[in-house]
Amino acid sequence: MPSSTMTRRFLFFVVVAILFSSCNSCRNSGKRLSDDFVIPDSLNSEKQPLEISPSVISDMVQNISSPIETAAVIKGLKVPFNKDYIANTKFSENFNTNFTKALGLGIYGCDLGYLNMYGKTSLVIDYITTVRSLADGIQVGQFFDFSTLKRLATNNENIDSLVLISQQSMTRIDTYLKENKRSNLSVVIVAGVWIEGLYLSSMVAQETKHQRMIETIGEQKEIISPLMLLMNNYKKDPNMARLIQSFEEIKSLYSEVKITSEVGEPTAVEVNGVLTIKPNDIQKIDISDETLQKIIAKVQEVRAKLLKG
Repeated sequence: MPSSTMTRRFLFFVVVAILFSSCNSCRNSGKRLSDDFVIPDSLNSEKQPLEISPSVISDMVQNISSPIETAAVIKGLKVPFNKDYIANTKFSENFNTNFTKALGLGIYGCDLGYLNMYGKTSLVIDYITTVRSLADGIQVGQFFDFSTLKRLATNNENIDSLVLISQQSMTRIDTYLKENKRSNLSVVIVAGVWIEGLYLSSMVAQETKHQRMIETIGEQKEIISPLMLLMNNYKKDPNMARLIQSFEEIKSLYSEVKITSEVGEPTAVEVNGVLTIKPNDIQKIDISDETLQKIIAKVQEVRAKLLKG
């Protein structure tokens, strides 16, 4: 994996650590979630959920691969488009609460990125309509520029613009939900994007056995722990508790995945007329076929359950 990605993830971990450790003066106390993350005692108490900094959500969104970027990797491997990989819009009827609508917004938003990458304009409108309905359902539809999204979706040359608009929309949504004391829904949306992105990767890996997709699945070990830290902040919500339980089943399988990094020689590159230093660290993902198949099966099981609402 490019070192720039690793750097962004490291920075995110630092932000999360600062956010939660600042709530507990005793840094050595708390319930251990994994070898790398600790939930402070303050999160296990009867206090109200902590307010999450917008920068944490922003970093989380950037560290979870953009649906469009994930789809770009899949398409770059010459994997044909497969409509069966994405969630049928009929399942959106099962999302009839604020919690499930937020989850569906993340899931279908991810699928929309996959459709955009393959230029499936005949299907894009249906998914944009579904995303809009779910967004309106939790009163955040006003933060999506649907007219621009429809226009850009018909031109694959505007992928960067699609990514930017998606990130900007999520930032505005998070700000709005936070101001209205509904930050938990921001986390649910991110969780929906993550599980659907992992599902897409798992389907492609299962079919093609391509090493890049296997690595993509293995890399999620670095994402699920901090994501679950955010989710655990709202674990008193029965809906979130159930989602946490499902994700915990996936996370437990990642204990068998080993990730190591090797520092590479940096190089000087020119970006927009400015000289910058590009690190060339190398990341190695060690995941057995048995563990891979277990993760794929569990992700498919969890995702199927979520689509039932």
